[in-house]
Amino acid sequence: MPTQLRRIDIRLDGEFGALSDDPRDCLEDLTVFLSSHAPQGWEELPSPDGGLILRVHLEDHPLADNLARDLRRLWPAVAISEATIEREDWGAAWMEFFTPIEIGGRFEIVPPWLAESDHQGREAIVIEPKMAFGTGHHPTTALCLEALAVLAGNGGLTPGGRFLDLGTGTGILGIGLCKLGLFGLGLDIDPQAVSCAAENARANAVAERFALAVGSLACLPGGSRFDVVVANILAGPLREMAGELAVRLAPGAPLVLSGILTDQAPAVAKAYTELGFDAPEERRQEEWSCLIFRSSAPQTP
Repeated sequence: MPTQLRRIDIRLDGEFGALSDDPRDCLEDLTVFLSSHAPQGWEELPSPDGGLILRVHLEDHPLADNLARDLRRLWPAVAISEATIEREDWGAAWMEFFTPIEIGGRFEIVPPWLAESDHQGREAIVIEPKMAFGTGHHPTTALCLEALAVLAGNGGLTPGGRFLDLGTGTGILGIGLCKLGLFGLGLDIDPQAVSCAAENARANAVAERFALAVGSLACLPGGSRFDVVVANILAGPLREMAGELAVRLAPGAPLVLSGILTDQAPAVAKAYTELGFDAPEERRQEEWSCLIFRSSAPQTP
């Protein structure tokens, strides 16, 4: 196993020489690009001057060189910096700086070394920090967990119900649903993500309630219906798959969507209200939105 990692920092401040002169459009373009070229995830960190740093960790091999080269080619005026760090230094940094995060009064995301600490009555979700996958601190993840906590609090989720976690990533949302008493399925098109989610499911003692598979909606049997669906992906795919997602919901089932920039939320909401969904509740954190549809659209006969 390589002992070194490559860190690539994309600094969004100053002049934004991107596909658009608008910094928000630049962030959107970069998010779409990284989602397909760095599906292992990235961190979003504030820069000292009030801007934003997108940070990617990769094994120190040609894939990292290719990613850095493509970023510079597509965004020539955005500052791209690289550094090589020792794997041990990266792990030690996580242990020093990983901060447990409380979400919705119901959940607390913690690393394994804090699993046995006092969580003050909240459900602990244990996530192993890795260079290839996030820890659940991203606003879109926090928004989804907050939405699930609210739904559970007002009776929108029934223990024993079946969930679908589409684009499961680390498995954090599916694990949260299992801790609320549900069982279900997590899907992701990235085999590494599914492997990571399986490891986290075992660490949280929910592996027997949380099935995982590589794939997307197309791999589900035709009649599969779920009592809640969560999809933390991207705005474009969420619009395109609106019809396919709608038919996967049991009557009255809630739908939680995220991975959506706030200015993209109206278009995503429109794709679902046109199918018969009521207008969603929108929750925001920083530039990100989460849409909560409280009941499913009328089912097509």
